[in-house]
Amino acid sequence: MRILVVEDDTRLCDLLVRALKEESYAVDKAEDGQEGEWLAFENPYDLIVLDIMLPRKDGFSVLKSLRTGGIATPVLILTAKDSKEDVIKGLDLGGDDYLTKPFSIDELLARIRALLRRPTSQPIATIELGVLRIDTLRKEVFQRDQRIDMTLKEYGLLEYLARRAGQVVSRQDLCEHVWDMNCDPMSNVVDVYIGYLRNKIDKPFNTQMIKTIRGHGYMLDAGQS
Repeated sequence: MRILVVEDDTRLCDLLVRALKEESYAVDKAEDGQEGEWLAFENPYDLIVLDIMLPRKDGFSVLKSLRTGGIATPVLILTAKDSKEDVIKGLDLGGDDYLTKPFSIDELLARIRALLRRPTSQPIATIELGVLRIDTLRKEVFQRDQRIDMTLKEYGLLEYLARRAGQVVSRQDLCEHVWDMNCDPMSNVVDVYIGYLRNKIDKPFNTQMIKTIRGHGYMLDAGQS
């Protein structure tokens, strides 16, 4: 999952980016409203964390521009203001949730998990695909009840495929959503990490859950076990 953080407080922004990366998310950041708006239009994000008090263009204006421009990405609003009017304005403009500063990182992560779950029909905390089970809260993976150790990037790739199980996902889509803006879709990084996943969830268990759809991308086949 790829997240954009738009926050002008450099210290807080870096803290949020670090915390999100530790949870296996790919993260881009912007420290003013104009840059954040440009990035949101240029890249496919799964979620945007948007501060309201921003230089160059405030968060309300950015949010209005995104919604008017057809960007339906879930937006979590951050604000130092706690008046009902500001909250109502943010939600009316198309915000999906809000947090008032100061807030705990744990609460932020919980709100993000809730927003990312909305478009799916997956259970609240667990994705089960045949003998494969993914605990999205603990970031743990089990194959036939055997826990599989994974790096954060391997886990992020697997979860993204699992949330789209049975669908063909292109290499570019994986590059854009699992890695950040520095990912080159022409590189072989996606193929390399697909190989890592196969070595961990397929080969040891004699399964073929991760399929290569030649010329199109990859698919996690829940029926293969």
